[in-house]
Amino acid sequence: MGTWGKSKLFALRHRTGLAVWVLAVILLGTPLVITNPYNLGILNLIGLYVIVVLGLNLFIGYAGQISLGHAGFFGLGAYGSAVLTATYNFPAWPAMALTAVVMALLALALGVPTLRLSGHYLAMATLGFNYVVHAIFVQWDQVTGGPSGLSGIPPLSLCGLTFDSDIKFHYLVWTAALLALTLCLNLVRSGVGRGLAALAQDEVAAATMGVNVQRAKVLVFVLSAVFASVAGSLYAHYFGYVNPVPFSIFKSLDLVIMVVVGGMGSIWGTLFGVGLITIMPHLLDFFETYMDIIHGLILVVILLFLPQGFITGLVDLIKIRLARRRLAGSGSES
Repeated sequence: MGTWGKSKLFALRHRTGLAVWVLAVILLGTPLVITNPYNLGILNLIGLYVIVVLGLNLFIGYAGQISLGHAGFFGLGAYGSAVLTATYNFPAWPAMALTAVVMALLALALGVPTLRLSGHYLAMATLGFNYVVHAIFVQWDQVTGGPSGLSGIPPLSLCGLTFDSDIKFHYLVWTAALLALTLCLNLVRSGVGRGLAALAQDEVAAATMGVNVQRAKVLVFVLSAVFASVAGSLYAHYFGYVNPVPFSIFKSLDLVIMVVVGGMGSIWGTLFGVGLITIMPHLLDFFETYMDIIHGLILVVILLFLPQGFITGLVDLIKIRLARRRLAGSGSES
């Protein structure tokens, strides 16, 4: 085998890792191209939502469950770090870690009973959780600041470097997003990921093959909650201010739409789904004014014509067309 053959074999075997590295290189040079602070801020916001939606996609696309309450975990992560650092002068990184641990325990306590439900019953339970959390943010003004929110949240710093600008935070948030992406890619290719994929197709069949169904669902729910908590903490330290608005049930619906648009069970599709839904309101005032209606139409169109999600559906269509061409070519030759 020649050098070219060995290189091609190496690229095929390590294509996932190489793709992550290519994305990392692109993101490394992005601030040199996107110099407008507003546009760079949108890209940073996409990075934050990528972390949340990656975890949610594991829960929806691989565990086959539905959650309409992940904005609650996102908000609890933001408020947890905000209260600990701004009110009690807790160090930022330990505050983020402590908040993530508490969210894991909360998700465990919530997941054990609620994940015995399925379908719209589970959706309503998680929606109720988000509603309660959002009500606490609004009503418990002694701690959360109520509708006015909480300010004075310090920026994160590491080894003397303070992430107090859009460019600095860009590298921090996308490092976290790439780590989350790598973790998810490795997870879905592992035995645990294959068990989750079987669970999404048929719980009875998965249990027959030895998958502990309840345990798997709870664990992936806890992992997705931790992802959302970390993203929420980063959000709080990036903006230096939190209020209840970005953590309502409507944000939970947006997160689910991001999963569906990118493709349920498509880790790479998550990047597309988050990017599209996040950027649209910033393109034209029309999109921002009718955002909820447009998001609903996108969801209906995707579910009707590309139920696997845009990226997954597009890849499947390309594969089908290529297969048809090969069959047509072989038929003409014969």
